[in-house]
Amino acid sequence: MNVGETVLNPEDLYELDADLPELTGPVLLHSIDGFVDAGSVGQLVREHLLDALDHRVIARFDVDSLIDYRARRPTMIYDRDHWASYDAPELVLRLLHDEVGTPFLLLTGPEPDRMWEGFVAAVRSLVERLNVRLVVGFHGIPMGVPHTRPVGMTSHATRPELITRSSWFDKVQVPGSAAALLEYRLGESGHDALGFAIHVPHYLAQTTYPTAAVAALDAVIAATGLVLPSAALREAALTTDAEITEQVSGNEEVEKVVRALEQQYDAFAGAADRESLLAEARDMPTAEELAAQFERFLAEQDGGDPQP
Repeated sequence: MNVGETVLNPEDLYELDADLPELTGPVLLHSIDGFVDAGSVGQLVREHLLDALDHRVIARFDVDSLIDYRARRPTMIYDRDHWASYDAPELVLRLLHDEVGTPFLLLTGPEPDRMWEGFVAAVRSLVERLNVRLVVGFHGIPMGVPHTRPVGMTSHATRPELITRSSWFDKVQVPGSAAALLEYRLGESGHDALGFAIHVPHYLAQTTYPTAAVAALDAVIAATGLVLPSAALREAALTTDAEITEQVSGNEEVEKVVRALEQQYDAFAGAADRESLLAEARDMPTAEELAAQFERFLAEQDGGDPQP
C-alpha cells in the first residue's frame, strides 16, 4: 500500500480477502487496545471469543500508516547472537460464526495513533461493502462502585431506539478515542452503531475482572441476537469473585471503603424510580471528577505517575 498523510481512498488503508462467503446483514463487533479498558473487559471478551470460536482474518489494515512504533514499540526476541522473532502489530477484521452458525465480524488490534478519520472512513467502507447491519463496541471504565453489587453499564448509540438501559450520566467531557469517533461518524452516515461501557470498581481497574466481561458479553448477546459461548468466562468470574472476597475479608480498611461504596450505590439505585435521578444522587462523582478519573487511568496505562 502507498498511503500518504491524507487518505483519498479509504480502501487504500486495508486489504480485503477476495475469497469471502456471501454475508447477509452481519454484526460487526469491535474492541481495540489503547484507550480505557478497566478490568481488561474488552480484552477478556475478545480473547474468549477467539478461543471459543473458529475464525479467520478477512481484512488487514495498513499498520505502517496508522501506528506510531516509537510510542508502542513491538516486542522482538534476541536469541544469543541473532534476532529470532518480531511480534508485528496487527489491526485486523476477522470472520467468526456463533454457536448456531451465524456469521459475524470482529475488529481487533491497537488503536491507531494517527489518521483517525482515515481509519474510521476505512471501517465505514468495510461496513458498507459487507452489508453490516449493526456495529457494537465494548470496554470497561473505572467507577466508584462496589464489587458486591450488580455490574452496571453505560449504553450509547447512534439512535435512541437502540438503547434499552438508562444512562448514569447527563453530559460529560472525556478524552476521545478512535472507537468513539467511529460510532459518531457511523451515526452521521446513517449506520446503526452501539457501545457498552461496563462499570468496573475503580480499585479493580488495573486487574482482569471477568465478572465485568460477562456483563459485556451478555449485553452484546442481547443487542445482537448472536448465540455466543459464555461458560468459560462465567467460570473465571466465579473464581475471581471468590479471590476478591477472600482478599477483602478481614481487611478492615478495605471493608470500610467497600461499605461506603455500597451505601452510595444503594442510595443511587434507590433513586432510580424517582424523578430527576441524577439530581438525587448527590454523592455520585461530577462530570469533572469522572473526566479526571479517565485521565488518571490513561496515565497509569501509559506508565505515568498518577495521583492517588
